[in-house]
Amino acid sequence: MGREVYLLNFESPFLSSAGFFQSAITPAAPAVNLTRLQTALQLSPCLPGTLLVLPELWATGFVYPQLAELSRQTPWILEQLSELAALYQMVIAGTLVERVEDARGLSLYNTLFFSDGNGLAGKIRKQHLFSYWHEDDWLSPGDSPRPVDTAFGRIGGLVCYDLRFPEVAKVQSQQGASLLVVSAQWPLTRIDQWRTLLQARAIENQTFVIAGNGCGPGNDGNDLILGGHSMLIDPSGAILAEAGEDEQFRTISLDLQPQQLLREKFSTVAPARYAFDDKDKIVGLADCVRMVECRKRLGQRIVFTNGCFDILHAGHVEYLQEARKQGDFLVVGLNSDHSIRSIKGETRPINHELQRARVLAALGCVDAVVVFSEDTPLNLITALLPQVLVKGADWPEEAIVGAREVKEHGGQVVRIVFTTETSTTGIIAKIQKQN
Repeated sequence: MGREVYLLNFESPFLSSAGFFQSAITPAAPAVNLTRLQTALQLSPCLPGTLLVLPELWATGFVYPQLAELSRQTPWILEQLSELAALYQMVIAGTLVERVEDARGLSLYNTLFFSDGNGLAGKIRKQHLFSYWHEDDWLSPGDSPRPVDTAFGRIGGLVCYDLRFPEVAKVQSQQGASLLVVSAQWPLTRIDQWRTLLQARAIENQTFVIAGNGCGPGNDGNDLILGGHSMLIDPSGAILAEAGEDEQFRTISLDLQPQQLLREKFSTVAPARYAFDDKDKIVGLADCVRMVECRKRLGQRIVFTNGCFDILHAGHVEYLQEARKQGDFLVVGLNSDHSIRSIKGETRPINHELQRARVLAALGCVDAVVVFSEDTPLNLITALLPQVLVKGADWPEEAIVGAREVKEHGGQVVRIVFTTETSTTGIIAKIQKQN
């Protein structure tokens, strides 16, 4: 049987209170940190129907070299959390290291898990890794911040650095999240920004925000002090509860009715106007160089790939999505009609270059499209000098145009496996056969 889920409405009897357990984190000691949580719950029992938020990586801390091994304990920790959630009739949210092994190898994620009395309700992986502390050297970013359906309703979640990116919370709110939790290890030196950003997310999305932060010494080798000041904020931005800098367990009763009344009066969540003209993504080389240079100055990671993309299919889409995940801005070099004819013959392309560019530009994973007339994109690559050059895994690196130039400037080459076995040539052959 599937999990029984009760979607939150504003007269729901299931959610009665919310709060946080702000605690110090003993590095690489899941059992110790779990005992600390169990003791806090025994000493400060919650009302049935409580949502409790824990700090980021509350069970292990950021002990990067040990995270892969510690991730093996995550299933056991989740079992313990589910038992606690069932015992106290609550939902517990906090991040743990998630271990995923597949054909691509081992990946580790900083994942916000939601546990309730039915077991694991769902999870949201951290979207934005904090490269300043080398988080992206050890962990992989998430790519689907969908809210989670729990026994107390649909809940959105952010993990620490995600708080600085308002679009994540906005998407979750528009997908029906009525509450937003934040699990963090936010430093004391930036605690004023923490408070401001939490209030902003509450006001923007007309939602309650429950934020759990760590306190005491950090454990990532940066000698930082975690800032504490976990808090609960209402949809108007008013702080209903705020901890100090020491360990604290706190919950307060919630009245969700004002949130409904506020959204009925005027909603900042409902409007989802599509204000972007995709055709603006189709640019010439000079404009693209200016765009790329500007984004490099901002610290963005530029990704480049190229192809004919004559009849766009699912394999192309999956490939381009995977390419976009390699950085912050994806430029697609598109062979012109002249270029394709010189490579594939007079019967190609099927679609005009402007039509092909228009379809590519409509993809959310594509940030810019540049048409080039040469047989290869070498001139385009040397002009842009992307940090990441992407090509299909069927290409050996020594045969990839621009690979040497990109690597000479400190970039890297990524070869992506096509998971969908579809090709433009195959589609054309199938159409011809049917006719």
